[in-house]
Formats: sequence, structure tokens, C-alpha cells
Amino acid sequence: MNRSLLIGGIAVIVLAIVASASLFTVNEAEQGLVVRLGDPRRVIQEPGLKAKVPFIENVVMMDRRVLDLDPPVEQVILADQKRLDVDAFARYRIVDPLLFFQTAGSEAVAETRLNAIVNSSLRRVLGSVTLLAILSDERARVMNDIRDQVNGEAKRFGLEIVDVRIRRADLPEETSQAIFARMRSEREREAAEARAQGQEQAQQIRSRAERERTVILAEAQRDAQILRGEGDNQAFQIIAEATSADPDFYAFYRSLEAYRKALNQDDTTLVLSPKGDFFRFFGDGTVGIGASRTAQAPEAAPSAPSAAPATPAPAPQGAARASDGAAPAAGDAAPAVGEETPADASGAATATR
Repeated sequence: MNRSLLIGGIAVIVLAIVASASLFTVNEAEQGLVVRLGDPRRVIQEPGLKAKVPFIENVVMMDRRVLDLDPPVEQVILADQKRLDVDAFARYRIVDPLLFFQTAGSEAVAETRLNAIVNSSLRRVLGSVTLLAILSDERARVMNDIRDQVNGEAKRFGLEIVDVRIRRADLPEETSQAIFARMRSEREREAAEARAQGQEQAQQIRSRAERERTVILAEAQRDAQILRGEGDNQAFQIIAEATSADPDFYAFYRSLEAYRKALNQDDTTLVLSPKGDFFRFFGDGTVGIGASRTAQAPEAAPSAPSAAPATPAPAPQGAARASDGAAPAAGDAAPAVGEETPADASGAATATR
């Protein structure tokens, strides 16, 4: 009894081991290749529970989804001899597991070979187009050409290229610096040209304004001279009329102006003769304006004889001189303005203000 139970248990265990070695499952995202002692036997692409010969056959699972390929950045030379650092990527899937197993063997080996294929296709296609074509609407056509060339090379590995795209296409660092330097020099040239044009216009405006200023000043000076001449003419006419109306009063007024200008300093000392022509209005009323007016009005006093104007005595030699700050000699008294000095005096009168 015990022996039959043991044999039954061993049989169950053996059957379980054989079943686990002969049965396998394939899910929706996978596909399998049954290999017997290294020799491919059949391809399994339908999902479900599958069987194989235990201990002799094994199953190689492959991904049936779209896979990503990210090759390294490649520097290419365009048709217009410009260099670009192209960063591209591709998407592919395994369509022939048997061919893929025979040519590549694994996904790592397949990606290595695809990287080389993609880079070579990029160089071939981009080498026949210009930078403007890559930056324009022709970019899609360029991408399709690259995809077709890569797909033609990938079919011999049992692969299908779904898409190839350029992620980035940048100029190399040294080229970017050269372009930046050229752009900066161009902008500096344009700025210098604009600055020169502005300075030229400013100089023209400044010259025009200076010319207008000169013309305005000249016209203003001309008008001012004309007005000044007219005013001087009117002033001379008024003065002439005034002096012709009363010459003696005008002479008296001019003498007062001379006194005010000559004696307007605090430290001015004048030594003049009282009988000189300068003091002809500082007499006893018989000299100057009084005598003139008496002579001009004989009708007011017909019985009175007209007083003859006093003839001023000639000034003694050296009577009018400036003392240059020297005081009069001791004992000499300064006569009051309007008084006559005695005849036996020194013959000079000192007027001090």
C-alpha cells in the first residue's frame, strides 16, 4: 500500500515536471520561436498555451511591439557644405522572428546594427540636401527618404522600420561661434552706419538751425539799427527844438550835468578859477542865465538899463588842475560855492565835495 502510494506520488511529480517543461504561454505582446537543439523549428505568433518537446526544445521569446532606437549624435555635411550635429531616433518592430534569430540573434545585436544603418542613411540623404530644405516643408520628404533607406537595409534582419525622425539638428559649437561672430559684426556695421547717418542728419539740422539763427540775428540787428537810428533822429530833433527854444536854459542844464559828473566822487578835489567859464553860473546874477533872461525881457522893466553880461576874466595860468589827492596849503580857506574870492588871494578856488 505504501509502496503504491510512493510510486503514485513519484509519477505525479514526474508528470508535473514533464508538463512544466513541455507547456508554455505566449501573451499578446510577445512572439516565440521554438528551437530544438539550436535548430529553429517553428514560429509562434498567436497568444495562448503552447506545447513543446520537453528537455529537447526551448522557446526564444521576442517582443512584437514597436521598439525605440536612439542612435548617437552624428555630424553630417550637407549639400551646401554646412555641418550639422543630427540627433535622430527610429522606431522598429520584429516582423520575422526566424530571420531575426538567424541574422541578429538578440535585440542588443540588432540595435547595434540598426545604429550603423541609420547613421549611414542620414549621411547619404542629408548630404544631398541643403540646410534650407531641412528647415522648410521639405523636411518630411527627407525623413521619408531616410526611413525608406533604413527599412530596405533592416529587412534582411527581419525588422520593419516604422518611422525615423530628427530630434535636433544643430550647428557644431565652433560653427555656431563663427556664425554668432559674423552676425555680431554685421549688426555692429549696421549700427555704425545708422549712427553715421544720424550724425549726418544731426549736423545738417544743426547747420540749418545755425544758418537760420544767423539770419534771424542779422535781421533783428538790422531792425534794431533802423529803430535806433529813427529814435536817435527823433531825439536829436527834440533836443534841437528844445535848445532852439531856450539856448540859455540848455547851457545852464548842460553845466549842471557837468557839475554833477565832475563832482560825483567823494575823494575828488578840483582847483579851478571862480571866474573861469566852468563856474559862469555861480556869480552874482549878472552872469549866465540871469543876464540872458534879463536881456531877453526889456519890456518887463523899460526904465532899467540892461545889464551887460559880465565878461569872465581869463583864467590864470595853471588855475584848472587836479591835485591828485593833495590837500590845499595850510591857511587857505576853501570858498563857498557861488562866492567870489578876493582879488589879492592866490587866484585859485578849491571846490571840494
